[in-house]
Amino acid sequence: MTADDVCAIIPALNEAETIAGVIADLQQQGIEKICVVDNGSCDRTAEIAQQAGAQVVVEPVRGYGQACWRGLQMAPVAQSDWILFCDGDGSDDLGQLPELLELRSAYDLILGNRRGTVAGRSQLTAVQNFGNWLATRLIAWGWGQAYEDLGPLRLIRRQALERLAMADRGFGWTVEMQAKAAGQGLSICERPVNYRPRQGGQSKIAGTVRGSVKAGQVILTTLAVLYWQKTWQRIRQRTRQRTRQSLAAARSAVGLWGARLGRLIGPLIGPPVDLLNRWRSPQWQRALLWIAALLLVVGSVQAAPYGDFLNQPQAVPQFWWGAGVMGLGFGLAWGLQRVTGGWFWGVAIAPRLILLAMYPGDDIWRYLWEGYLQTQGINPYLLAPNADSLIPLRFDWWAQINHLDHAAIYPPLAQLGFRLLASISLVPWLFKLAFVAADLAICQLLSQRFGHRLTLLYAWNPLIIYSFAGGGHYDSWFLLPLVAAWLLGEQPDNGHLCDRPPTHEPARFTLWQAIGSAWCLGLSIAIKWMSLPVLAFWLWYSRRQGWLLVLLAGLLPLGLATLPFCDWASLSCPVIPLGSDFVTQGRSAALLQLQPIGCMASRWAGRWDGIGFTQSG
Repeated sequence: MTADDVCAIIPALNEAETIAGVIADLQQQGIEKICVVDNGSCDRTAEIAQQAGAQVVVEPVRGYGQACWRGLQMAPVAQSDWILFCDGDGSDDLGQLPELLELRSAYDLILGNRRGTVAGRSQLTAVQNFGNWLATRLIAWGWGQAYEDLGPLRLIRRQALERLAMADRGFGWTVEMQAKAAGQGLSICERPVNYRPRQGGQSKIAGTVRGSVKAGQVILTTLAVLYWQKTWQRIRQRTRQRTRQSLAAARSAVGLWGARLGRLIGPLIGPPVDLLNRWRSPQWQRALLWIAALLLVVGSVQAAPYGDFLNQPQAVPQFWWGAGVMGLGFGLAWGLQRVTGGWFWGVAIAPRLILLAMYPGDDIWRYLWEGYLQTQGINPYLLAPNADSLIPLRFDWWAQINHLDHAAIYPPLAQLGFRLLASISLVPWLFKLAFVAADLAICQLLSQRFGHRLTLLYAWNPLIIYSFAGGGHYDSWFLLPLVAAWLLGEQPDNGHLCDRPPTHEPARFTLWQAIGSAWCLGLSIAIKWMSLPVLAFWLWYSRRQGWLLVLLAGLLPLGLATLPFCDWASLSCPVIPLGSDFVTQGRSAALLQLQPIGCMASRWAGRWDGIGFTQSG
């Protein structure tokens, strides 16, 4: 049987040692239309593949699914009836391709089953075997299709692939294809195939525990999203069908039974007071709690795979869809009359853990970079990321750092936090975990003061959940001491907000209370400059309570955190880059310039820069 109607797509990342052999094996099986997608290789993969006779395209955005999708846009695909996917590391035994090609007349999707042979199973790690077993069992439960493997070697009819509307751009590509194929009712066949050790190069996923765990996390998240979409589609279809049936029945009966229907509905609904009582009943409250919690969790699962807005603009609608589901759950939670600690913490923690897997915002790459520079003995306030002297230190994610031409702008205590995390590991999820820990500590402080029900406005807020767990913004670090300062300095006669009766005693605001609150405020300032104006208010508020001690307590954390960044030879501490237009003209500075104080600050910054108080990198 000929293979003229088959086009092979090979995603490749640093496979210079093996790609020529894979192309030669395909050509020996009669496949001439071979497309290699170079997914950002640092070696000669693209050059060698082209010399071997393949058509090559470069896809700089990393991701297995992204590379496969880019390959589908190449010209030979449109001229083919069948698409073959295989790896570029030589692990697929392409000598068995004729066995797959013979099945084309009977099936739409033909999968190579590595676990169907002894040789194939022996080459899979324990983590791979378990992951395949778990994922295939979940597909069987959710879609009714029994698979044995999620292997890369697969042959699919082009028209069938177009029907699947593949959306995943990462490790979830294969599992999405198999789940959607089952949902679309494609005719599917698994054929036992051999699986060999990698023929050269280095494994990107299976060869490392971190890679395997990350791939497994993405696969499970993809399945959860697909199952929710499938379930939601079925619910919508049933709802539309029942709505049409109900409207038809209502139209046919309105003339004859209109009056009687009104008499029946009136007693059921009752007056508004009865409706309010029903809403507050334990049964309604329990249902409302379950629905709100489910929507928050399901919405976070839907949004989790779609965090890379800059590289994948098509992810934005999917993200907003998930955020909308979370927002609906958050809005319903406002109607709760009481929330237990278990429900409060369970729903607060679950979406945050789910969104830890989301691709972070671009700020986090600057956190990692500036923390890493400190571990190398370099002051991040002196050199911008694009400085020539830092070229040897660049990572593969260096290009994702925002404002490459600006040195560090975050206050010194935040920088020390970045350094601590970078000394442990340079992975985004560790930084996000630290931000979520501070976020949950804020939940604890607020719940102690206001109770669980009122604290839902913060703890279950989708914007809060995404900002720290999903986007990876460090603002929870400065909010935690700021909230502590507020609660510590609060007047003691507001106890009724915690469902306690007011004491009706005069407020007693002690000096130690003012100093402790100012110290917490100082920690917040040393983490983010935004808290600085609050110190002026606090000085005015405690002007009769030893304002000088309060001022010292508020500035001491910033002073102590600044010391590691000072150059004692020149007696300078360049932690406030007033010479940077990003600081003096951008973001919050633009807002300040609307006020007289903002204009004055900008003029002072210009004068100081001219005198020489700032130090450029």
